Amino acid sequence: MKSFSLLLASSLVVFGLGGFHERPYPVATVCLSPEEKKLYDLIMVYRQENHLESIPLSAKLSQVAQIHARDLSEHYTFDPKNKCNPHSWSSHGKWTSCCYTNDHKKASCMWTKPQEIASYAGNGFEIAYYSSIGATAKEGLDGWKISPGHNPLLINSGKWENTKWKAIGVGIYKEYGLVWFGEVDDSAAPETCP
Repeated sequence: MKSFSLLLASSLVVFGLGGFHERPYPVATVCLSPEEKKLYDLIMVYRQENHLESIPLSAKLSQVAQIHARDLSEHYTFDPKNKCNPHSWSSHGKWTSCCYTNDHKKASCMWTKPQEIASYAGNGFEIAYYSSIGATAKEGLDGWKISPGHNPLLINSGKWENTKWKAIGVGIYKEYGLVWFGEVDDSAAPETCP
């Protein structure tokens, strides 16, 4: 079966807004699956090949990536003609649902997701990958490397040249792979799943 892949990039500005009296997800022990760890490692090798520093793993951004990958797999119907793209969130969780449109008019619905879910109070930038036969680290990174909208985030080029990534989170669930980049340190790193 030929894999159908789609790569998406979107800037998700996350403001440290008040008003979240109770986080829907408590501080949790976040762990990376072997495939998620492989994705992180492949990204760091790619950055090293481009003479860039490694980005520390973030438990908070990984938590958001993993929750979003699962939400997409279970509640989002992938279709390039869908008015809500894969940066959307369903109403099936303890978060504010939203339809993220390609014209970015409803982008504000995404800006608070890392804050809303994991108390990450910095800018968040998500890249997403879809494969009908299941997302893998290698296929995701290979696609992102040749994508003019994704590669610049990975290697800090173009409009991202002066950005200093201080945190990265990864999540893979079934057909979706997600990576979140942030400019704010996260002192907690995810563990490797047993």
